[in-house]
Amino acid sequence: MILEATTPPTAPGASQELEDEFNPRLSAEARFDRAAAQLGLDDGMQKVLRTPARELIVHIPVMLDDGRLEVFTGYRVQHSIARGPAKGGIRYAPDVTLDEVRALAAWMTWKCAVVNIPFGGGKGGVVCDPSLLSPAELERITRRYTAELFGFIGPEIDVPAPDMNTNEQTMAWIMDTYSMHARQTQAAVVTGKPIALGGSRGRAEATGRGCMIVTDQALRRLGLERSATRVVIQGFGNVGGMAAKLMARAGYRVVCIIEWDGAVYNPRGLDIVELMKHRAETGSITGFAGGEDIEREEALFLETDVLLPAAKENVITSRNAHRLRTKILCEGANGPVTHAADTILAEKGIFVIPDILANAGGVTVSYFEWVQDRQGYFWNERTVNDRLEEVMVTSFQDVVAYADKHGVNNRIAAYMLSLDRVAQAIRLRGIYA
Repeated sequence: MILEATTPPTAPGASQELEDEFNPRLSAEARFDRAAAQLGLDDGMQKVLRTPARELIVHIPVMLDDGRLEVFTGYRVQHSIARGPAKGGIRYAPDVTLDEVRALAAWMTWKCAVVNIPFGGGKGGVVCDPSLLSPAELERITRRYTAELFGFIGPEIDVPAPDMNTNEQTMAWIMDTYSMHARQTQAAVVTGKPIALGGSRGRAEATGRGCMIVTDQALRRLGLERSATRVVIQGFGNVGGMAAKLMARAGYRVVCIIEWDGAVYNPRGLDIVELMKHRAETGSITGFAGGEDIEREEALFLETDVLLPAAKENVITSRNAHRLRTKILCEGANGPVTHAADTILAEKGIFVIPDILANAGGVTVSYFEWVQDRQGYFWNERTVNDRLEEVMVTSFQDVVAYADKHGVNNRIAAYMLSLDRVAQAIRLRGIYA
């Protein structure tokens, strides 16, 4: 049974406060400020770390299927190239903004640094609604966008990847277009490609597997066992679905899955493979014979050992964080917890595995793909998974050691570790003038 809780009343000015709380750029800046202060970074270094290295806005004329000519706007931001080429996804959505792309590019800088891979942060986007466009129109948008970015991206410059509403087919189009301009095949220009074009084995499961690996480490730290650990997962897509499948197979008791259209619960543990089959057949997780349908709004607050939000940002806020009943919060999604909720989680003693660590499995295996493409030698899946585990375990230990040493929570420790690594690279390289 789920405990009821009232929502705090909305006070005058609360609307603006909530809007600010839900702004990912402001949340990232607040965490950056605290980490920079803890590190004692001077104002000049803080300015360098805050400021994107390069930004590009392109306007893409595309002939639509009905003969109309339309112009789409595209962005690519390279936040940092101090530790290596920029790295980050390309998203297609009607509400993509330059501000959003800037914030996500910075996020990628810190994510790559926290797992200590030799990339900086980048991000891109095209303002469009993929649901209203045919595959042929999406291909034309992608190829023209890539042509406009030629010279701005490349295996040693900036390596894009799939993101919201893009996939391995999108990456194949980008790789082909770039290669045609370069007059030679350049597989390493993007990651997240089909395996037949130089993609890496294990890439599809990488983010979910990374979430499981760091959760394993949290269990060891807290003295818990997989078989006695209840897990609630929000989201049943690539990250949440893979995490659920892998965790159930490893012996975790996945008791609840929350999706956009409902939630399914079984205190003895859900059969994730059967639930996936049910969703494939019916289009929904609801009505599953192996569980009970419950209210999705309440499912987040079930008593559990691990809560894994893997759907969207701003799920846990200052208005509901007090209702969480979990020991471990593993952030599979980007930004599922607002900055204002961090203090509440700390007061409740919840062990938080922050997003820039928890979901870094994807970018880590993207790095492996880039390495394999440049070598022209490809690893089997076991090798990929073993090397992923090594990176994630080491990174988890680095973050908690930083937290213990500096007396901060895991999120601020992850930011401190990232900022320190990027700042060190900048100091060693010096400022070219």
